[in-house]
Amino acid sequence: MARASGTAARRYAEAAFQLATRDDALDAYAEGLDLAAQTLAGEEARDIVRNPARPLRERIEFVSGMLERRAPEPVFKLVSLLVERGRIDRLPDVAAEYHRLLNAERGVVEALATTALPLSGDETIALQRKVAKMTGRTVDLRVEVDESLIGGLTVRVGDTLYDASVRGRLERLRERLVAGAR
Repeated sequence: MARASGTAARRYAEAAFQLATRDDALDAYAEGLDLAAQTLAGEEARDIVRNPARPLRERIEFVSGMLERRAPEPVFKLVSLLVERGRIDRLPDVAAEYHRLLNAERGVVEALATTALPLSGDETIALQRKVAKMTGRTVDLRVEVDESLIGGLTVRVGDTLYDASVRGRLERLRERLVAGAR
């Protein structure tokens, strides 16, 4: 089921990306999708646009009021279509997929760093530069904290995982010890 929602989000994002390319408005569409996802993320807004007991016209008017003159018309139409088809919950996935397409178009690689402790601004910039040097590309770095790493960090770039965590080192040591005991 998760795959189907990802596929649907990808299709909507690809359609939006094609329109944005045609309109030479890649950034405006990205900002509009982000705005729509943030605006409709609140519990009250979600309850209104998800409620099938409310007439569709009323739900669309609500979305129009929230996005009017703040998002490109095609973004509003896409959000309205998601409301109409009962897929408004996929809007954050559509926005994320659109950004993935935008980054790919611009040659930007997405990276996720998971650290044991929060990074300072300078540490984040240094890590971003290090990953950019390793990949030879511009990096869009996202940082998350996972205390179970004990110390250090992991960085995922596409399908590649760079593991410099204490937990990872301990697991590799354990594997070597077990393999040597056989």
